Amino acid sequence: MRGLTKRFAAAAAPALDHVDLKVPAGIIHGVLGQSGAGKSTLLRCIARLEKPDAGEIVVAGSDWTHLDGAGLRRERGRMGIVFQQLYLLSSRTAASNVALPLELGGAPRAAIAPRVAELLEWFGIADKAGSYPAQLSGGQRQRVALARALATKPRVLLADEPTSALDAETRASVLNTLSGIRDQLGVTILLITHDLQSAAAICDSVTVLDVGRVAESGSASQVLGYPSTSVTRRLLAHTQSPLASRDLVPHAHFEELARL
Repeated sequence: MRGLTKRFAAAAAPALDHVDLKVPAGIIHGVLGQSGAGKSTLLRCIARLEKPDAGEIVVAGSDWTHLDGAGLRRERGRMGIVFQQLYLLSSRTAASNVALPLELGGAPRAAIAPRVAELLEWFGIADKAGSYPAQLSGGQRQRVALARALATKPRVLLADEPTSALDAETRASVLNTLSGIRDQLGVTILLITHDLQSAAAICDSVTVLDVGRVAESGSASQVLGYPSTSVTRRLLAHTQSPLASRDLVPHAHFEELARL
């Protein structure tokens, strides 16, 4: 992203204000910030669910900035998205939810069932293929949503607060799954989160947003262990995770924190 800017008519200040962000392939990059910092707007602009007012978006060498219609639909096949609300269809089983993007993309019928079975097996929920969302636990629903996002074999996964409202055990399981997606499938992940414990556990690098601007960006160990801005220090101080109980500035032991 270069100079990414997005304004909404009802707001005095831009939701995103000339955001520059480069995420190397094959890593998990966290985007952190308090409510209203612009995290979800950034995700929606990257996915072109919102059209930015200015700036550039380049994904795997392809300029998404001015894509529209069929071109945008084709390129979106290279990107998976998991929203905080998951948006699983209650009338579809786990298997048919995962199959949905393949069906919408016109995949051959004979290719859909094997791909769905492969994903359900990889996520450890093959036995839930015929279950409906209401019959699944929170962690199982999260896995179905992740499997659906990966159905088209995207190169990039956007995850919006994937551990929100999960208990500690389920959250740890989902984080392990995200790490596996990066390590075993080679997918680049942009993780939108306010959960610093999750970011410390799996992110290779992070960016801190504050009222639509980049406050700080760098390796997770540097930014979370030795924050250079008051914005990040406030974020660390206000978090409800175990990070808040440690002396993070300036002599944190990040490796210890990452094991929490």
